[in-house]
Amino acid sequence: MRLSRLAGLGPILLAASMLSAEQAAGEAGVYRGRYGLSVVVDGSAAAEYPFRGKTYIEAVRGRSFTLRVTNPTSERVAVAVSVDGRNVIDARRSSASAATKWVLSPGQILDIPGWQVSGQTARRFFFTDTGRSYAQWLGDTANVGTIEAVFFRERVRRPQALAPYREPSADEAAGDSEGQAKSREAAPIPPGTASGSAGTGREGARREMAQARPTEADRFAATGIGERTENPIEWVEFQEDPAPAARVSLRYEFRSELVRLGVLPRADDLFARERGRGFEPEYAPDPGRNH
Repeated sequence: MRLSRLAGLGPILLAASMLSAEQAAGEAGVYRGRYGLSVVVDGSAAAEYPFRGKTYIEAVRGRSFTLRVTNPTSERVAVAVSVDGRNVIDARRSSASAATKWVLSPGQILDIPGWQVSGQTARRFFFTDTGRSYAQWLGDTANVGTIEAVFFRERVRRPQALAPYREPSADEAAGDSEGQAKSREAAPIPPGTASGSAGTGREGARREMAQARPTEADRFAATGIGERTENPIEWVEFQEDPAPAARVSLRYEFRSELVRLGVLPRADDLFARERGRGFEPEYAPDPGRNH
């Protein structure tokens, strides 16, 4: 795996597993310009419901999902992807420009199965209650129910002569190892992993939050961190334009909340009465007439 950190830019990722645009042709998805984002459940893109300037999808409690990001252009792009306000690569909060990003080759479709917890492994996204979500475990549920992808075009670079390769010195190699260790220490530790004293610091605060009295908001839809799945990645160099080329956002809620918001129609008897009409283009039935 090649690692790269460019001055003034966050690290950039390239996923090893991608689909071609032809393989994903005909898929539903939200598009801004030429770029797309969709939520794939059981192999199919989730139905989308435009409503008051936003696009909603229905979350199904306990169901795993994959994010499908589309680059149908003829150039590489970098895309920052967040779920519940957290970068799916490192679970950090930042601006889109400062976020670690995925790099898509021309005409490529990227499937992101979950939270990237190592260079080889992700833990699957799945819909759950806010009170049991990854965001709750991280201690910040302010942005649950959101999925966003922000696309950046590649900055045109002038050709430069390559410097001759030089083996790193022992001191430089030691410095790189120390930096990678610090990066691993800074990353959030998924549930089920030992993290020192259980009653102190950040872990203690999370336990206190988990024991607090549940509220209505704790029952709203959010994303959990599920089982492990293989998802190898490679670090690559990418210099992005400072201004985003496109920003695509989705909102997700359980069906009951979509009905409350007015995104989906009510299905009870009272709602059926509201669909009644005063007149129909017909005559009154005649009881004495044989039908």
